[in-house]
Amino acid sequence: MPDAPPIDLSAIPESQRAAVLAVLQENGALKEANRRLEHLVAELNHVVHGKRSEKLSDDDRQLAFEDLETAVAEVETRREQAAPSTQTPRATRQRNLGHLPADLPRIERVIEPASLECPCGCGRMHQIGEDRTERLDIVPAQLRVLVDIRPKYACRICSDGVTQAPAAPRLIEGGLPTEGAIAHVLVSKFADHLPFYRQGQILARSGIQVDRSTLADWAGTAAFHLGPVVDRLAEHIKSSGKLFMDETTAPVLDPGRGRTKTGYLWALARDDRGWGGEDPPGVVFTYQPSRAGAHAEQILQGFDGILQLDGYTGYDRLTRPSRKGGAPITVAHCWAHARRKLKEVFDRDGSEIAAEGLRRIAELYRIEAEIRGMGPGQRLSARQARSAPLVAEFGDWLQAQRLRISAKSRLGEKLTYIHRQWGGLQTFLHDGRVEMDSNAVENLIRPIALTRKNALFAGHDEGGRTWARIASLIATAKINGVAPFAYLKATLEAIAAGHPASRIDELLPWNFTP
Repeated sequence: MPDAPPIDLSAIPESQRAAVLAVLQENGALKEANRRLEHLVAELNHVVHGKRSEKLSDDDRQLAFEDLETAVAEVETRREQAAPSTQTPRATRQRNLGHLPADLPRIERVIEPASLECPCGCGRMHQIGEDRTERLDIVPAQLRVLVDIRPKYACRICSDGVTQAPAAPRLIEGGLPTEGAIAHVLVSKFADHLPFYRQGQILARSGIQVDRSTLADWAGTAAFHLGPVVDRLAEHIKSSGKLFMDETTAPVLDPGRGRTKTGYLWALARDDRGWGGEDPPGVVFTYQPSRAGAHAEQILQGFDGILQLDGYTGYDRLTRPSRKGGAPITVAHCWAHARRKLKEVFDRDGSEIAAEGLRRIAELYRIEAEIRGMGPGQRLSARQARSAPLVAEFGDWLQAQRLRISAKSRLGEKLTYIHRQWGGLQTFLHDGRVEMDSNAVENLIRPIALTRKNALFAGHDEGGRTWARIASLIATAKINGVAPFAYLKATLEAIAAGHPASRIDELLPWNFTP
């Protein structure tokens, strides 16, 4: 719609000019706000749907969402302020009303009228009802001091001695922190990705001076005491017949060279929720200074069964008769990695061959989405009837394309990668417990990358081992729907009180009851 012609204010009576000018300014502000809002919404849609968004990491994409949504909220607020009489409250402000947890403490404030006397002079009015409005309030982390007072008692008549209760057990004897404080430090670093020096800065703003070396000491002491729990967690997970495994880098400071070296966190995970398995999900991280396949062999000692993993050649030794620590492992390779290889080529070159491969893999995933959550027998039957023919056709297509395309080309390399994994890519057709991909373990190691990004590196190989140990318990708690802080606090308190080793299973995250 074309803009309205400008108004000649001189033709308007002087007494009305101020009101007309105010209306014009209000309309101008609304138009500008609308133009900016349209621009921001277009940018937000581009981040969500545009091709460039596929090149952003998950963290980068989330940052883009946050900044754009913040800007949109700012513009909408400006529009409401510019025309308060015509704007309705935004739906986003209503989204959580009525959904605040019932167990949150309620602080009630009764807001009375300025006067309860009836305007007609009839006397004092009576309450006939009320409106209740709930809003979420946040109080910054409250620091407090727990003071243990142990009275001493003695008899006034005899002199047989003094009676006094023993001191409450502590994880760190003579130390400053409670077990709750230690749990908070662990969760802040290994779940919320706050390095110790930043935690020290936050405490300093509340007047508490705690050096980061002291925080590190607390974490190290806790890691030592939690070690047997993590070891038992690993034993429990390795008793399963099917696991996931993956590894991710963990930069570690190398003081001798004045820079970082690359260590690795190896993740061994169990997640049987896709087929309704009874064993609870869990993950154990193990720090190793390299990516050598011998480390995987060592971690998997005592495990026999099916291992879901990517195409890293370091795992090849696990399938050989010479494998140490158990029988040769059956490998289930990852279709998500195969799809990723083709996606890389399609995004760069728009290859029709890559597009065809992606279409064929998508058909398999559609079947998996339909049977997810069914029992292993039902899943196996559906795969044999529906997926197996599609996989066979994919295999024929794959070989035909490899004959046409140079193995040295970019697409040829990706097809060769899929060909090398072909046996393991068919394992899911023969066992209903097996997933099509190893996304379950990749999702578990994603928080490690954020801690790595924020903390920059571990200060030592031992720091990497502490990282792995605490991350194991936090990640396992989270995937079992357990609050990491509550779990770690209760577990550290139990250990300080002398929890017997014979009942260590009670301390596993999935057995925690708030």
